Amino acid sequence: MHITHLSVTNFKNIEAAELDFSPNLNCFVGDNGEGKTNLLDAIYYLSMAKSCFGGSDSLHIRHDAPFFLLQGRYRRHDDETVVACGIRRGEGKVLKRDNKTYDRLSDHLGFIPLVIISPADNEWINESGEERRKYLNTLLVQIDREYLHALTRYNHLLAQRNKLLKAPAGAGAELLLTLDEQLASPAELIYQRRKALVAGLQPYFNTIYQSLSGNKEQASLDYRSSLDDAPFGELLRRAADRDRIMQHTTVGVHRDDITMLLDGYPLRRTGSQGQQKTFLIALKLAQYEFLKHANGRHPLLLLDDIFDKLDERRVQQLITLVAHETFGQIFLTDSNKIRLNHIVRELTQDYCIFQTRGGAFSRLPNGDSEGTS
Repeated sequence: MHITHLSVTNFKNIEAAELDFSPNLNCFVGDNGEGKTNLLDAIYYLSMAKSCFGGSDSLHIRHDAPFFLLQGRYRRHDDETVVACGIRRGEGKVLKRDNKTYDRLSDHLGFIPLVIISPADNEWINESGEERRKYLNTLLVQIDREYLHALTRYNHLLAQRNKLLKAPAGAGAELLLTLDEQLASPAELIYQRRKALVAGLQPYFNTIYQSLSGNKEQASLDYRSSLDDAPFGELLRRAADRDRIMQHTTVGVHRDDITMLLDGYPLRRTGSQGQQKTFLIALKLAQYEFLKHANGRHPLLLLDDIFDKLDERRVQQLITLVAHETFGQIFLTDSNKIRLNHIVRELTQDYCIFQTRGGAFSRLPNGDSEGTS
């Protein structure tokens, strides 16, 4: 599946844009802050029904505008479909497919598979495990409806449990036991699916990382969970006193993490900026391969400013990798026009380049990205 046309109204700094795309490669060139990333986020929104960068939906409405509206026309083989997403200040979000409103936004997830690689991924290295869990969740909800339901139920029950733990000592003891019993089933499913996912990602990740790094170092990842040690019910019983003192649930799949190692050492301590970025790119491209094989469709691939901090050899390896026919439609941003022109020539003859200024986009003649300012 690929997107043929995108309409954007009042989204972030984009007042109005109408763009037709190549089914192969689409590039956006311009200075930082002009709207390149916002355009990619609009495409992300139509796949995931939310921004890649979080925040309240209303925060993404252009300043002083009453609403934003995104509409994308997609084609798969001979079939065409239109997806629209919009929000008006003070009102709920509306998501439609072929003019039919979704009753639940979650029913849309996975219809347009997508992977984005952006500078925001750097948070995975130094921040807590929340971003790394988000990576697992974003992948799994696109291919596993049962996982999505389990995750939704677990988060709902967990919020109830944490609220109860803040009550006076002894209050709601019976309800707490009931919640513990109800949490066990979704927790176990989440744990098993995440563990299987990381095991399934590993072969793709290893191959891609070695290709990008030129076999210079060994990278690995592993899934870590408190459920590795005992069933969830037992973990809750052991942590009961601590949970009461801390007033929140201290064990469970909401605290799971991925360990990232380079030559056996923690990536964040020993990896250079280039090695860390290579690791993250390999992890996202492994996500792409996993999604593609899971649902038999090429996901959209969004590459936002990914060449910074990569040496020339790794850039060349990355270009060679994404130029392969295993990838479908690609959206690429860069502020370096000369580099972008070189990359485009390496990748394909079928492409579109757009100059970005102040939230406006103008199509450049192919091969003309070098000389436009």
